[in-house]
Amino acid sequence: MSDRHQLTDSDPRAQGSDVEPGGPVEEQAPRRRRGRRIALIVLLVVVLLTGGGALAGGLYYRSVDKSIERVDAFEGVPEESRPQVEAKGAMNIMILGSDSRDPESTGGSRSDTIILAHLPKDRSSAQLISIPRDTWTAVPKSKEGRGGRDAKINAAYAWGGVPLMVQTVEKFSGVRVDNVAMVDFAGFKEIIDALGGVEIDVEKGFTTKYSLIGTRTFEKGRQTMDGAAALDYARERHAFPDGDFARIRHQQQVIKAILDKAASGGVLTNPAKLNSFVRATSDSVAVDKSLSLVDLAMEMRGLRGGNLTFFTCPVKGTGRVGSESVVFPDPARSKTLFDAVRRDSVPEILAISGK
Repeated sequence: MSDRHQLTDSDPRAQGSDVEPGGPVEEQAPRRRRGRRIALIVLLVVVLLTGGGALAGGLYYRSVDKSIERVDAFEGVPEESRPQVEAKGAMNIMILGSDSRDPESTGGSRSDTIILAHLPKDRSSAQLISIPRDTWTAVPKSKEGRGGRDAKINAAYAWGGVPLMVQTVEKFSGVRVDNVAMVDFAGFKEIIDALGGVEIDVEKGFTTKYSLIGTRTFEKGRQTMDGAAALDYARERHAFPDGDFARIRHQQQVIKAILDKAASGGVLTNPAKLNSFVRATSDSVAVDKSLSLVDLAMEMRGLRGGNLTFFTCPVKGTGRVGSESVVFPDPARSKTLFDAVRRDSVPEILAISGK
């Protein structure tokens, strides 16, 4: 997800459309960069679930950490406009996702995912808040002069890259973003196949319109999915009345299933398996310049999947602004939620989210 291919705010593709609302357009990456950020899943597995023993060797993982691609996430972000730190020691990581090989995408457009991951000061749990990509909000003006108006939240990336996304998410939430990580969700296929498949509980039977194999039918109930099936499951939105919200739920399910399978499948407790897993994907992750994955992994070595909670930012519903289909946030409930995040009050976060 390179910053060098950006759209102007006058380009209708950056503003979204009914075909692919909120999907910024970029050139296809070279072959060597296919699935370049799939190792964020490795990041989540290692950081959020590892017991730390496999990382104790340190030297190998330090070398991996140094080889990971870095992005200038905070370049040009004015400090005076940023939220203040209220809970020292807590950490908030903005995860930006895309799907560069989505069969539904045309012209290089991408389906964006925005997650604000809150890691409490005691590192005993993690709360991941999905912000719908079509959320209608104020986008600050980039240093190039783009934006400076209300738009879908993910238009910020097209107009100003990662730094403008940082500014926009901070303005929207009032939460200071400490670090940034990026992932291409198309890489789920390779990760899941490396794990031997994952267990998913399908809430409702449906048939995909866009699939790696043309069409695919999912039956209701718990089942094992290979990488291609899980990716189709995580992409689908047209088969559900709540569209993109169903897609968000399914993405959360798949991420959780990957973490659970990695923890239960012996990957994390077997140094050889973990080495292979990390080596296969270490060139695919992109994080900001200050984030040390190894240090964070060691801090969170006691965390397990049961303490990882996913939910979606409160919204009032969907509607239209001009020709665009958008999601309207719920300001009151969102403020309550993000106030709890700022204060690092995990019980309040969980109570607000209904978990």
